[in-house]
Amino acid sequence: MDLDRLLDEYLAHVRAERGYSQHTVSAYRADLVDLVRFAVDRGVDDPGAVDLGVLRDWLWTATERGLARASIARRAASARGFTAWMHRRGLIAADPGLRLRAPRAQRTLPRVVTERALAEALAGLAERASGDDPVAVRDAAIAELLYASALRVSELVGLDLVDVDRRRRTVRVTGKGAKERVVPYGAPAARALDRYLEVARPAMLSAATSAAREGAGGGVGPASPAVFLGVRGGRLGVRSVHRQVAALLSSIPGTGPSGPHALRHSAATHLLDGGADLRAVQEFLGHASLGTTQIYTHVSAERLKQSYQTAHPRA
Repeated sequence: MDLDRLLDEYLAHVRAERGYSQHTVSAYRADLVDLVRFAVDRGVDDPGAVDLGVLRDWLWTATERGLARASIARRAASARGFTAWMHRRGLIAADPGLRLRAPRAQRTLPRVVTERALAEALAGLAERASGDDPVAVRDAAIAELLYASALRVSELVGLDLVDVDRRRRTVRVTGKGAKERVVPYGAPAARALDRYLEVARPAMLSAATSAAREGAGGGVGPASPAVFLGVRGGRLGVRSVHRQVAALLSSIPGTGPSGPHALRHSAATHLLDGGADLRAVQEFLGHASLGTTQIYTHVSAERLKQSYQTAHPRA
């Protein structure tokens, strides 16, 4: 069996049995297609001939091309998953990926917006939403919910009406690896979300349906399950939310990304600053590993250090 056919089988396996997202599968495909081409160019088309030397040479070539350490680390992880799968299937006698090492990706501290700055930004959104513009009402609900529940943007746009429990103030989301969790949201988010669902969303659906009847666009019927809608009545896309949040945070000082993940980072850090237990925050965020959540303890420590250097007379 040649490597190309094996690669197709492996990608089908991770998609169906591991529950990986389309984004993750696409990243695996890009890495492993490059590995297969590298091997074939060197006369290696038999799975048993893919040894540690081939894998190391492949990573070295990528390093020489100037790929970032994070990209090299991801390629190594992709290769290890592929060779481990071939070994489990008995296609190779030993797993060369077990001994494959790559430089650790440098982990930079995520951008965290201060509680005061976020409160002012959200207050500005609420003021704009006080009028009759349903899009402004929707945008306020999105920002409040992203911050209140620390949702990933994919989790937010994937919400359906049945996932929202307004009485308990919780939303059921499907995170990475198709794992479900239920997360709460607070009173400000509840007020913004209730107004959107009761007033703005029906108005958006009505406008989209009217436009569709007039042949002006692809509107959807009132049975659309999505919580957050675009102006044409369909499910709101990830890029639209990115643009909205980037605009919200653009005037707030600070370095780093200004997309929806900045609100997620900020929510996690504010929880820890307020005394929340690390494992509770892990569950809240939907992290599979506690080590992923621990990055926010470093953020809190760095903020404490900066406050100390600013305020202590003998810092």
